[in-house]
Amino acid sequence: MKKYLGTLIVVLVLLLVYAPILILTVYSFTDATSIGFAGHFSVHNYVTLFTTPELADMIWGTVALALGAAFLATILGTLGAIGSFYAKHKWQSAINLVNQIPVINADVVTGFSICILLVAVFGISKDTYIPLVIGHVTLCAPFVYLSVLPKLGQMDPSIYEAALDLGASPSYALRKVVLPQIMSGVLSGFAMAITLSLDDYFVATYTKPATFDTISTYVVNATRGSQTEIKTALWALSTIIFLIVLAVALMMNRMQGRTDNERRAKAAERA
Repeated sequence: MKKYLGTLIVVLVLLLVYAPILILTVYSFTDATSIGFAGHFSVHNYVTLFTTPELADMIWGTVALALGAAFLATILGTLGAIGSFYAKHKWQSAINLVNQIPVINADVVTGFSICILLVAVFGISKDTYIPLVIGHVTLCAPFVYLSVLPKLGQMDPSIYEAALDLGASPSYALRKVVLPQIMSGVLSGFAMAITLSLDDYFVATYTKPATFDTISTYVVNATRGSQTEIKTALWALSTIIFLIVLAVALMMNRMQGRTDNERRAKAAERA
């Protein structure tokens, strides 16, 4: 009974999480104007999504922002994790504490604080993309740090020291010895940073230029309006985002499984 009860609970939780997404996916392939009303099969929402210049500009702008912010956040988060790992214990504790604050802090506080700091204190205009990019990097970098740090803990620290003893420079040993060992954590952090940037609303609201919209800010504004065609096209956009995230998650799990199998095989050879 315990086994069946546990399985039932897992199934119910999965239904609770994924049923709304599945319903949205089904309705994205219909001509219904509202969820809950019957409609016929149609790809009109996808045609509208890719042929409306306003939507296309919003999507590509959001993707470019997510990739750029994730790239910068991955560099900063990875370097921060490496520095923390090799730092003394008291500095390591301090860095971990500082990194936890943006993670725990509410996004609305982070966004508003960055806006005040950059616009009011440093005088950077909100008409530029500088506050928006800095805000998203600040939002994403701590999560990259948290993804990379456990991989450093799993790495044998003597490998880096052996590379130095054999004549490698610190930068060469970092690139050729440390980074390959933690690359799965770096890629996980990069993927998480992209997801956080795509999903962010509050930081973008306070830091973006008035003429620019991310997917989150555009969706909120569109749902308040009366443009039914735009609203239903966003169903298609949500479906595409979910399928891309699902594909990336499966690919990363497969890569991680392959890396673990190779590590086990090497360990067996040594034994």
